[in-house]
Amino acid sequence: MNRIKKLKKIRLHHEGTHILITSAVLLLLINAALYWGIECRIPFYIVAAVSVVVYLLMVNFFRCPIRLFKGDTEKTVIAPADGRIVVIEEVDEHEYFHDRRLMISIFMDITNVHANWYPVDGVVKHVDHHNGRFMKAWLPKASTENERSMVVIETPEGHTVMARQIAGAVARRIVTYAVPGEDCYIDEHMGFIKFGSRVDVYLPLGTEVCVSMGQKTTGNETVIARLP
Repeated sequence: MNRIKKLKKIRLHHEGTHILITSAVLLLLINAALYWGIECRIPFYIVAAVSVVVYLLMVNFFRCPIRLFKGDTEKTVIAPADGRIVVIEEVDEHEYFHDRRLMISIFMDITNVHANWYPVDGVVKHVDHHNGRFMKAWLPKASTENERSMVVIETPEGHTVMARQIAGAVARRIVTYAVPGEDCYIDEHMGFIKFGSRVDVYLPLGTEVCVSMGQKTTGNETVIARLP
């Protein structure tokens, strides 16, 4: 029940409130200026149509569906983001673990929900942010060279899992809500990445992979792995 009580049930993510309000005012002013300032209505109709499409895309980007994971969360790793699987491989992780880990990466395009969920239940052990480049998020080097935030979680069974939010070529802001020492649960928001990017999950070797390359994922619904 604790993880349900801590949930914030919202339909549009609060990270988009300022952007959506500012954009709405700006678009209204532009369209009003065209409507009242030019006798020919054709430019107004064109700009108005483009404005509606652009604004709907922005609303779509900041949508935040209410999702509750219905399965057993013990040793379960869920997708922290909507998108598709772009990496499943063993890698050497040098920033925190300094050992070999199984990495599963999810790439989010501009049409995906960009809220991020905690992939496991547990306690937040470490949170860190690294400035970096803004290469295309699906490139292998993006994991270690792009701007990124890491959240390290210790599960009730004693496993340590890291979720890394990575900025992309378009994304320029990563928001992370995790605080070291706090309990975290599947169903809760871990953060938000604005305008396209990816999330890497680092798991212990021996973890059972439950997804395949190219598979689409739904944040807080798709089971991507089972811990040993």
